Formats: sequence, structure tokens, C-alpha cells
Amino acid sequence: MCVRSISVLTLIYLDNAATTPVRREVLEAMWPYLASDFGNPSSTHALGESAAVALEQARKTVAGFLGARASEIVFTSGGSEANNLAIKGIALAAPRGRHIVTTGIEHEAILESVDYLVRFHDFEVSFVPLAHDGLVTRAALDAVVRPDTTLVSIHHANNEIGTVQPIAHLAQGLGIPFHTDAVQSAGWIPLPSVDAITIAGHKLGAPKGIGALGIRATVPLEPLIHGGGQERGRRSGTENVAGAVGLATAAQLAHADVSEVRDLLIDGVLAGVPSAILTGSRSSRLPNHASFMFPGTSGEAVLLELERHGIVCSSGSACAAGSDEPSHVLLALGIDPVVAQTAVRFTLSDTTTLDEARFTIARVSDAVAALTSLR
Repeated sequence: MCVRSISVLTLIYLDNAATTPVRREVLEAMWPYLASDFGNPSSTHALGESAAVALEQARKTVAGFLGARASEIVFTSGGSEANNLAIKGIALAAPRGRHIVTTGIEHEAILESVDYLVRFHDFEVSFVPLAHDGLVTRAALDAVVRPDTTLVSIHHANNEIGTVQPIAHLAQGLGIPFHTDAVQSAGWIPLPSVDAITIAGHKLGAPKGIGALGIRATVPLEPLIHGGGQERGRRSGTENVAGAVGLATAAQLAHADVSEVRDLLIDGVLAGVPSAILTGSRSSRLPNHASFMFPGTSGEAVLLELERHGIVCSSGSACAAGSDEPSHVLLALGIDPVVAQTAVRFTLSDTTTLDEARFTIARVSDAVAALTSLR
């Protein structure tokens, strides 16, 4: 295979599921609200009113992005807070019962929020059985839903294995408040219409520290943060106007299809490393996501070898980085813990090229060959 030589000084960033670089257009849109228009949007003077106008315009833009009304958008500090607000806020506001349904491969912000409700509010939780590729079927969901189920929370796309769930099918006619964590899917694929949906700015080209929860007006929500009653009483605290503007701008710039690059990367790695195992669904997958296990290696060792050649990727969720434990996602899918620790994830951006994918394939093949020869 002929591969164009890429200088080791050239950074190939393939960890966009962890965070994305901030777009220049986003920085430019935010700058006035960090400098000249710095007012508090709750203030009644001219500076405050200017900030309030910007905040509400950002709210309308994000609402359009999520297919919601502006009044249904709650700005938060990020995806984790939005997930906490959705899970705890819906469950504690007007519960039909004390039973929650979710999956074992959710982000920690979901699983820990559910665990909090179990430990301190006597909730029960049922985990939907999963197919080997992480997919949820409607039959599996129906089998665990009960008359006293107060909330179902199933992510739209998994950050570690890239599998996209059929959320519209799962939620249709369920008759129970349905929340989806769309942090990984927002900007890449069309978003489903559900009762509550979470996004995070730093996965879209906006800065860290801004996110949003879209929640239908008909769904009661108990706030987590009390105080001045901002965000229509659902999330108190002076709003991050610049962050909201940045999130709205990033949402307008989102939507890219790099599935051709993804497919080249997947096919190339599987051909170049015969022992490699693709994780997640091949057909129902994020267009920018490729993830593998390389039995006989260490995922961290593969990462270090790739970084020597300027390729930055990850061994799984950034929220679990540094942990010696195997991924909870892979373990929930029944994968052997030793094999799970060989996982490596590549997540592309809209600027990732075919040449970069070819270079990455060659370096992955070299790294795995070198590491397995040492055993």
C-alpha cells in the first residue's frame, strides 16, 4: 500500500469524541460578550439588555437545532450537568413511580445520576439487555418497562463504540418521559424528537463549559441549582452568555459527513491487522467513529506508539482516562476484561482527510505488529 509520508511534527487529531478544537467563527461570535457587551443578562441597563438579547437569540438558535421551542432550552455548564438535570430533575419532579430504565453502556453522568436516585431516593433501576454491538431493540425495552416506570434514558450514540440507537423507534408511543444523551451525535446525524435531550458545546466546536438540555414544556422538572431563578427557574445562576452564543454558532456550523474516511479507516485497520476486532455496530454507527480492540497488545501501548508519529486518539471515554479498569461499556457487552483493555478509539473531524486515514492505518499496523512481537 502506497502511503503519503506525513511529518511526525504534523498532528493528526483523532480524539474528537473527547473534545473538539474551538472553531474560529465561534470565538469571533463570542468575543463581544467577553469584552464590550459583558453585562449581566438579568440587569435592566443597556449592557444587561444587550446581553439578554444575545442570550435569547442563542436560545432560539439552539432550539431550532434541537427541534424545540426556545422556552424549552435550559443552558447548562455542559453535558454532564444537563444529564444530571434530566435524570434527577424529571425523576424527582412528578414521578409516576420510582423506577428508571436505562442501559449499562450509558455515560457515567447518566449511570451515576441513576445510582444517586437508587441510594438516596429509593428508586429501582432496570438495565435493558443489549445486542453484542450495543444496540437496543424495542422488544428488549418493552420487556423491562413497568407501569411505575417514571423515566427512560437511552443515549443516542455511544462515545466508546460509536453505535447509534434507533431512538425514534424506541420512544414512539411509549407513554413514559424519554431522555436521550445526544452529546456524541449532535452535529453528525439528525437528532430524534424526545421529551428531553442533552448536548455539549465542546463536542461541536464550542468551548468547554457550555451545554444545553432541551426539555418539553409539558415535562415537570425539579431544578438542581436554586437561587435567582434564571433559565425560567430551572437552573439558577448568572448565565454564560458568551458560551451560549458560542454553542449556538457551533450548532449552525455543524453537520458534516466523513463516513468515507471512517469506512476507509475501518476497512484498512481490519485488513492490516487481521486480529483486530471492530467494536460497536458496523451499519448503525456514527459517521466519524472507528473503534477497535487489538488482542495481544495494550491499548495504552498502542496509543503511545501512535503518538510518536503525531497521531492523537484514545483508549475510550476521556472521563475514565487514567483508570486501570477496563471500559464499563465493553464489559457490559460481555467482552473479556483482558481484551477490553486493548481498545483504541479513533474519532474524526470534518477536516480529517483520506491521506491522514491511510497514514493512520499504516502506523496502527506497525504498532500492533511491534507490540505483539514483544510478547
